[in-house]
This record gives sequence, structure tokens and C-alpha cells, in this order.
Amino acid sequence: MTQDLQFTLDGLRAAYAAGLAPAEVLREMFRRIEAQDDPGMFLHLAALDDLIAAATTLGRYDPALPLWGMPFAVKDNIDVAGMPTTAACPGFAYQPVEDAPVVARLRAAGAIPVGKTNLDQFATGLVGVRTPHPVPRNTLDPRIVPGGSSSGSAVSVAAGIVPFALGTDTAGSGRVPAALNNIVGLKPSLGVISTRGVVPACRTLDCVSVFALTVGDAYAVYRAAAGFDPADPYARQVPVAAPSIAPPEFVAGVPTPESLRFFGDALQERAFDAALAQLEALGARRVPVDLAPFFEVAEMLYAGPWVAERFLAAQPMLARDADMVHPVIRQIVGQAEGMTAADTFRALYRLEELRRALAPVLARLDLLCVPSIPAFYRLEDLAADPIGPNSRLGTYTNFVNLLDLCGLSVPLPARADGRPGSVTLLAAAGRDGALAAIGARLERAGTRTLGATGWPVPALAEPADTAAPGEMEIVVCGAHMSGLPLNGQLTSRGGRFLRAAVTTPDYRLYRLPGGPPARPGLVRSRDGAAIAVEVWALPEGEVGSFLAGIPSPLGLGTLTLADGSSPKGFLCEAFSSAGAEDVTHLGDWRRVLAEAAA
Repeated sequence: MTQDLQFTLDGLRAAYAAGLAPAEVLREMFRRIEAQDDPGMFLHLAALDDLIAAATTLGRYDPALPLWGMPFAVKDNIDVAGMPTTAACPGFAYQPVEDAPVVARLRAAGAIPVGKTNLDQFATGLVGVRTPHPVPRNTLDPRIVPGGSSSGSAVSVAAGIVPFALGTDTAGSGRVPAALNNIVGLKPSLGVISTRGVVPACRTLDCVSVFALTVGDAYAVYRAAAGFDPADPYARQVPVAAPSIAPPEFVAGVPTPESLRFFGDALQERAFDAALAQLEALGARRVPVDLAPFFEVAEMLYAGPWVAERFLAAQPMLARDADMVHPVIRQIVGQAEGMTAADTFRALYRLEELRRALAPVLARLDLLCVPSIPAFYRLEDLAADPIGPNSRLGTYTNFVNLLDLCGLSVPLPARADGRPGSVTLLAAAGRDGALAAIGARLERAGTRTLGATGWPVPALAEPADTAAPGEMEIVVCGAHMSGLPLNGQLTSRGGRFLRAAVTTPDYRLYRLPGGPPARPGLVRSRDGAAIAVEVWALPEGEVGSFLAGIPSPLGLGTLTLADGSSPKGFLCEAFSSAGAEDVTHLGDWRRVLAEAAA
């Protein structure tokens, strides 16, 4: 029965493969909308007959289309042809004649946009209550704010109405509502998904985000939505990796205890400690990070000149009919009128100083793990103080886009009081796939259900452990291995972990002089042993720049592995073994480092 059908990508794919028609899924979607009875969720919903007509154009089920037959919701600041765009301001409404490129790409992948969802007006807010329409209900506890600004998109996914939805994220709008509704929020690297056809909030910082019930679903939608848009002046060409397996070891930055802020929510603090323990069990090596400079960056978003970008978005409406703009938003964007060009440049200079200071901190991490939100807030808290709780919800989100990081809000087991657990994984731009690989394992820690549906978390389907088309397998045996100092030379180029392996027993391993970091030399020898290695996939277009950075006496050659494969990988010229320490008997570079440390 469709009433029992899990609206996840895999759940719907299985149903379609078994012969279910998209029309039946759409009818079930409308039944669920009626049962949810939340008038604040959608601002516009297409007619069922029109959606069924659109679905019939897809023809027979085509598994080659990654999103065939998948209904999805769209935040009402993103254009969908035939549906009004209002940014939750009725007086601002217009009728777009074409889809935003992100919507067009998802349609091309087989997905069906079904309606436009509610939001904090002009995407200014993290609470979800700054709307002239009914406030969407938090799917887990209607007393708690739904989170914003992408409130309607988040609750539509959490309620099991659509398998995914689009939001936007400038200050946390794609992560905070995910955390509050027990779902995944993927905030991509800036410029990877086109923002043309999106009503700007802060145009230099905006990105389109994805809500889904699982990390795998969110990443699949991200891959379908991503693509360089030459007509978008803020678009960037960033490699979009195939799904990856989490590496066995990685370096996780964790906030120092004195730099954590929970505003008196002791249960949230305990939940974060538990999450760090779960991350460590997956192979994380913790590195303490002082968040003070990150918080200084965060302050700039609303106390600095970036608020002028928000003023630009609302300015035409303010000039035409200021009463149509939510009073709290008028108060926030009105700060821009007292700012000067000198204020702007002063803030830009300071931001660059902070970016430079934080660059080496971030370079030594595979990811930074922070709470998604510091505390929970009720609707009555916002009625008493419309600004304070909203600002506090952005504690761990406001700095992310200013520092050009990608982010993934991952749901975790509930706290002791039943409220949802969540952490956010952050990394340098382009490392979206690496976050998804770790997040996919982390979301399965403990006992949890999906959103507010009661559906169990599905078993993890591991991606293929071989290179995808357009990639080359690269074998590494030393400092480029996961969690070690030079691994960033792979990950920054879109490299992804494939598998741990061992060579055939005809190699010798040496510790070469020099460093730091300490470097190994792998030399083929008749009198050798099996050596532990890792196999990574690197986009073919990135191999040249990677190879150019390899110093003598190292180079890339063909290795033979015990699994029968013969990928390219690090080899060392034989002459270099003279004067180097032979560590073949240890068989694993990590054991070499451990013995040296001991």
C-alpha cells in the first residue's frame, strides 16, 4: 500500500521498479499533506492533475535518471516556471517564465517540483516564524520553532511528504531547520549549484541547500543539482565527486570546552559530547580548535556591512510598501542605512585577516565538528524576544559561508528529553563528498528514526570501491593516507577514499631522510613483503597538478596489489634506499609513525 511507502529515494526507486506509477505516489503525497494539516507548510501547491500530467511525460521507469519520478518541494525564493515566487512577501510576488537552473537540472534528472514552501520573509531568519502566513509546525514538537529560513522545505521532508526539498543557506537556513526536525541539511560549497533564479539574501554568500531524510539521498540530489553555470557570476568549477566510503582514519577539529556555547542547555551539551564519542568510534582523531576567531567572523554577518546585501533584496518592496515587509526584518535590514563604504572596506580587511589566520587551522583538519544549534527555543520565546533566540541559533552557522566552507547537518539519536540530536560537519570548499562519506556512517550511530515519520534508518549501502568514469585510482602508502599530513593534497582536488589494501609481497618500505612530514619510500624488490596501502580516486583532470607536486625521489608508477588490481601509485627510485631506514618489517606506515612517536 502506498500509505506505508517510505518516501526516500531508494524506497521510491524500488516501488517504481516494481511497477508503481508516479501518479500513485503523487496521490499519496496529497493524502499526506491533508493528514499533516499544516497550512503554513506550502505557499503554493500545484494541482494534482497538472502534476500527474507532468509525470506522464517521463514515460516508463528509467533507472538511468537518478531522480526519476521523485516529487520535491522548493523554497519560495527559488523560481519554478508556472508557480509564483513571493519570498513570503505577497506584495513582492512575480510569475517566473522559466525555472531557476537548479530546478531545471533536477527536472532533467527526472524529478517533479510540486510546490513552493514557506520561509522567513526574504530568507532573513533562522527561526521560521518571520512570515505573514501561518507558521509551519515543527514536526516533532509544535511548541518548538520549526527553524528557518527554509522552514516549509524542512518540515515537508521531515513529515515524509516529499523525499527531498530545496532550501537556501546564507547564515544557516539549510542547517538549523534540519537539526530542529531530525533530518539532513546539506549546505554545498559556494558556487557549485547555480543561484540564478534565486531571490538574493546576501548574493555573495547565498547557496541552494538540500533537505533529505538521509545523507545518501541529500548527496544524490546535490550531485544532480550541481553544475557550472557560466551565466551565474558567482558560479565556480568545483569537482563533484562520486559517493565515497568513509576513510578508516581522519582528523576532526572539535571546539575547545571554553569556546563552546550552549546558553544553559545542559542536555544539548551532553548530546554533543556523545556525538564526539560516536565520531571518534568511526576513526576520528580529535584536534582541539578555539572557536573565538570563528565567532568574530560570525558577528560580521549581521553586525557588519553584509546586512546591506539583505537591504538590497528588500529595498524595492520597502520603497513601494514598507508595511508589506515583516517588522522584524525591517528592523534588521534597516541597519544598513547607517553604514558607509568605509565600514564595508574595514570589514572586508578584517575578514581577510581572519581568513588568513584560520587557513592553517583548517588545513590540518579533514573536518570541523560543531553543534548544529546551541539550544532549543519555543514559539513563546520568540514572541517575547524576536531577535535574541534567532541570533543564538546562528552561533555555529553564521561564520560558515563567510569562510567559504561546505557543511552537512547530520541527525543523531534523540537527547534525554526526546528532542532531536544533531551535529554539523564543516570542511573547506570542494570537500562536500568527504563530509557525506563520514556523515553517512555517523547518522547510523545509535537508535533513531527518520524525521517525524517513524521509519527506521536504512542500512548503509556502501558505494563501489573502484574509480568511477573520469577518475583514476591512486595508491598511497604514507603521508597522503587518510588522517595524515598530506592527505589534503588529495581531498582538495576532489579525491575520495576507495579502499584499504595491501601490495603483493614484493615491496620494501623505507623511511626517507628529511621532513617534516616524515615520508616513506616504496621500492619493488624480490626480497620484499606485503605493505599496507590506501587506494584513492582522483578526478583525471586533477592528476597532472597532483603529480607536479611530488618531489624526487618519489614518483607515480604501476603497483600490484594483493586483490589482483594494478593501479597507479607512489613508488620510489631504488637509489634512495641508501641511507634510508628500512621499515619493511612493520608493513604499515602508520605503525612506523607509532613506533617513532613511542
